[in-house]
Amino acid sequence: MHKLLYVCLDGLGDDPIPELDGRTPLEAAETPNLDALASRGRTGTVITAGPGIAPESDIGVFGILGYDPHEEHPGRGVLEALGIGMDFRDGDLAYRINFATADWPDIVDRRAGRNLTSEEAHALAAEVNETLQLDGASFDLRATIEHRGALVLRSTSGRPLSSSVTNTDPAYRREGYIGIALETFEPRVVTCEPLDATDEARQAADLTNSFVQGSAKVLDASDVNVARREAGKLPANLILTRDAGDHRPRLQPIGERFGLSWGCFVEMPVERGIALALGMEPVSASRLDEAGFGSAAEDAYAAWASLAPDALDAFQALYVHIKGPDVPAHDGRAEDKRDVISAIDRAFFGEVLERIDLRRTLVAVTGDHATSCLRRAHTADPVPLLVSGGGVTPDGSRSFGERSCADGSLGELLGPQILPRLVDLAAS
Repeated sequence: MHKLLYVCLDGLGDDPIPELDGRTPLEAAETPNLDALASRGRTGTVITAGPGIAPESDIGVFGILGYDPHEEHPGRGVLEALGIGMDFRDGDLAYRINFATADWPDIVDRRAGRNLTSEEAHALAAEVNETLQLDGASFDLRATIEHRGALVLRSTSGRPLSSSVTNTDPAYRREGYIGIALETFEPRVVTCEPLDATDEARQAADLTNSFVQGSAKVLDASDVNVARREAGKLPANLILTRDAGDHRPRLQPIGERFGLSWGCFVEMPVERGIALALGMEPVSASRLDEAGFGSAAEDAYAAWASLAPDALDAFQALYVHIKGPDVPAHDGRAEDKRDVISAIDRAFFGEVLERIDLRRTLVAVTGDHATSCLRRAHTADPVPLLVSGGGVTPDGSRSFGERSCADGSLGELLGPQILPRLVDLAAS
């Protein structure tokens, strides 16, 4: 039985960029280690969540880990809440939230200029928790990393709340329990509406609207935002809600489904929530989200690589999720995305390939979704996939890139099809 090292590079895929001579950031990056893996293995592409769907990371990850997000996903809000240890029970309502900037009702920036520090966000959340009161409900607002956070609403009457409500974040559309990223949207705060005629959904929508409106008044007057305005920064004076869930996940553990014991390196709350929901064991490692870019990030990538052999000794499979490529793509920074991918190849793959035995280890690399630097959004485009080591017979692939992988022998797979194939290859 071979060990399995399964790496997801968040937001990996992209469009050809004119400034990169018509290449994608991945194609333009210096990736000798990924190219070497491709040349000794097989390549293909992946539609992670379904044709025509521009997935959020959570549903893309569900897909590539062998779970159908349309049937088994509990809602991103639930995963975010579980990932940071919030008290969440069946009948509560959990949201993923963004601190944003509004000139009410217009949205100036969905991420408050993307320069809100985690310390500022935690202070804002504490102020809302201490100041705002809702009729008929209690709530817990938690900031996580930079502009991101989670919100849990609970009815004080004991009546359960329903997640059958719309988002107030216009950039995402609800389809069942999953969120679909929209390439274009009107930048205005959306009123939360019930999606069915139940009292539980109506109360959930009313409470959500009360929270969004009430918290905006608290945030607008906050000393944190006074200081941000004085410094010429956008205030974080709005909370956008999306992807509600109302029950704890009850999923078949990944070890039972695929017959392997799993460890994982994850850095964002939603990824930790997924790991916990699927029965993976998070391995203690340095936080990549705190490393930023440059040498600190490369040191963090190398630190993860140095831990991988011990993790593979302790588990049969190791899932590694690296956020890096996604962030600059949302800002349209194609050269930075190229450089992040080069750094990951050099510092993570360069280190890890020196520390593991490819004769005993199957290595798979893909993404959870494509993030276009041109469109500054997640897209429905396929992402590249490589499978190498562990006795895999090469198919003649020469490099790891969107167009080269499209010609590989693995063809185009759906996300839930990947892991069963990897398990079969690991067992061979």
